[in-house]
Amino acid sequence: MKEKIIEVLDKMRPYMNSHGGDLEFIDYQDKVVYINLSGVCGTCPHQNETLQNGLLRALQAEIPEVENLINVEL
Repeated sequence: MKEKIIEVLDKMRPYMNSHGGDLEFIDYQDKVVYINLSGVCGTCPHQNETLQNGLLRALQAEIPEVENLINVEL
């Protein structure tokens, strides 16, 4: 499961990079994906929108088992 999640997130990486940000997969537990947003995305006021309307939807489109996506600040 983790490999498939990373594969989907890697598809989103160029979009994040084009805005000066990046993401890192941290873990997957109990149907929740944990990532770390970095660069501009890590401090963006629209971070929740990116997480819920962009990244989570993309994950759920390919992996319906994923129920939530949480940004973990490192």
